[in-house]
Formats: sequence, C-alpha cells, structure tokens
Amino acid sequence: MAVSIRDIKKEYEAAQLESLPSFIEKYSPDPRAGVQTLVRRAAKEMEDIAREKERIRNIRSFEMAACGDYLTGGYICGIDEAGRGPLAGPVAAGAVILPADSDILYINDSKKLSEEKREELYERITEEAVSWAVGLVSPQRIDEINILQATYEAMRKAEEQLHPQPEVLVIDAVRIPGIHLPQVPVVKGDAKCYSVGAASILAKVTRDRIMREYDREFPEYGFAGNKGYGSEGHIEALKKYGPSPIHRRTFIGHFIDPASPVRIRPNYRELGTEEENAAAEYLRGQGIQILEHSFRTDRGEIDLIGRDGEGTLIFFEVKYRSNKKFGDPAEAVTSSKQMTICRTSDYYRHIHGIGDEAKIRFDVAAVDENGVRWIKNAFPYRVQ
Repeated sequence: MAVSIRDIKKEYEAAQLESLPSFIEKYSPDPRAGVQTLVRRAAKEMEDIAREKERIRNIRSFEMAACGDYLTGGYICGIDEAGRGPLAGPVAAGAVILPADSDILYINDSKKLSEEKREELYERITEEAVSWAVGLVSPQRIDEINILQATYEAMRKAEEQLHPQPEVLVIDAVRIPGIHLPQVPVVKGDAKCYSVGAASILAKVTRDRIMREYDREFPEYGFAGNKGYGSEGHIEALKKYGPSPIHRRTFIGHFIDPASPVRIRPNYRELGTEEENAAAEYLRGQGIQILEHSFRTDRGEIDLIGRDGEGTLIFFEVKYRSNKKFGDPAEAVTSSKQMTICRTSDYYRHIHGIGDEAKIRFDVAAVDENGVRWIKNAFPYRVQ
C-alpha cells in the first residue's frame, strides 16, 4: 500500500537538512502530483541552503580580508548599533567575537530579518560566541551628549565587557573615538561582514526586548509595536499624553514642546501595596532615595529599588508577617526567590546602563504590626 501524501508531507516537514537528498531520491519516482510538489520543495530548499552557505562564506571571507592587515591569530570583534532614530528608549550597541569556524546561516543586517528569525539567531549567536556584550545608553544621556556621541559610548561599553579582548574591531561605517584597538569601518558592514551582522542582531533583539518591557509600563505609546520609532500612533499618543520618562527630549520637538511635563507612571506602578508604601516611607526617612516601586518584568518583580547616600544600589524585598510564630519575614525569601530577584536586578541594571562595577546590595524590609525592620545584606547575589 502506497504511503499517503499526508504522511509523506509529515516526513518532509520533520526532515533535517542532511536527510533531504535521501527524501528526494526516495520519492522522485512517485508520480502523484502532491508528492512531486514536496520533492520540488525539498530540492528548492536545498538550493536555497546552498546559496545561503555560499553567502556566509563570502561575507566571512570579506571580513577576514578587510581585517587581514591587523590579524596575527587573534580575534575579530564585530560591532553595530540599534536605535539611533527612535523618539524613545535607549541606544544599544552589540559587540561579538565568533569562533573562526563559525558558520551560522542567515546572519545579516538585522533589519532584513523577521523578528522570529532575529530571536532564533540571537540564541545561536550567544551560545556560540567566544564573547559578546551589549552596551546601552539611556535617553537622558542621549539628550545630554547627542545621539552620535551616545552611540559611540554604547559601543565602548560593549567592547569593554569582552573577554578575551579582540585583536581588531570591524564596525558598521564608523570609527569609535576613545578605543585604541585597530578599527576597520565598513559601509553597510552589517550586511557585508559576518561579525557585524551578528552584532546588529544582538543589539536589535536586546533593544526590542527592552521596548516591550517599557510597553508594559507605558502601554499608551505602543512601544511593543513601534519600538520607540515615530509611528503615527506613537506621535498621536505623544501629543495626547505628553512625553514618558524614556522619551528623548531632543527628538520630540517637531511634535510637542520638549519641556512638556513627564507623564506620571500608571498607578499600579506608582502606588504599590500598603506594606510597600510603609516600607518606602520608612526607608526615605533613613536617607534612601526610592527609584522604583514594583519593578515588574517577565523575568520577575522587585518590590522597591533605592540608592543610599554612598551610591549603593539596593534591591528590596518587602515581607509582611502578622504573627511572629510564622517566622522572620527575611526567612520567606527562598533560594528560588533570591535568584529571581537577582535576575531581575541584572535586567534593571542593564536597561539603565549600570555596569558590573557598581555597588549593589539585596535587603529585606520586614513589615509587621510594630513597624518596619530593615535587614541589610539579607542575601548575596546569586544566579542559576
């Protein structure tokens, strides 16, 4: 009995690239039109993959040739940015060193790829990279020093995080002031050079994820869809609501008065719970500047974020016990919860450009019927 076309289609869809030749050989003699369609599709897929492999070989060869004068066996680092043009959000720069034998297909200018493909490639690149980093510069800093200088700063931040250090940098179109490594600027480098294309993907995916997080905080601007760029809906919201804290004042003057008051954060982010408010009030009285209430991301939540007079960034878990027989509130911060808080703190520092050299601490504000007790260094930084 002949295999059904439905089963053959399932076999094709499950086939790995290396098994396509045998699939074609197996089913080419089958005269059924549906089977022949699948055979042609498999053949075209093989042709497309062959072309893509050739393109990757070419852009790797081009990159090697461009950097050849500086290479003596060390690493090439590709650098590229994302987010120079938006009205809101940070500018991001990716830096990546890939192994000499890396051949990840479809690396390209990130703008030429679908969001799904960028996310897929991001995982491949970060898994395979010798070293990689993304530098971020905030909207406030962009307004302070201008977007070009902010882009250079983001690139320097990214490059400084690499270990091991590269031998040469290949960059999309520019030279970065303040870096003393050899630099090779390539116009349209994100499409012509393998490492620069990979860096553009890292920068774009990181920034897009950040803007989706900001959309949870300020949904009226549509950041999840427009990523901070000046879409019609974004501009309408800007005119209606005024600027959010992440709008670039030097970019919005064509649409509203740049000095317009900043939009108040939504109540659920500003007010928090009664216990969080009590803890925040107590901590303010102890000289702590409260930076965030209920900082939420898809990674987790931190009840309060503050800074003390010495500049230490403190992440607070607020715990309440109505009866002491249930134990000390600090004991309720389980190992799993600690790791969640630490991961969320990493994200907070990342989006605000706070480097690893910053002083940080994890404290508990224990609230009970007698008031607030501040437990400093309640747990160490820990990750899985």
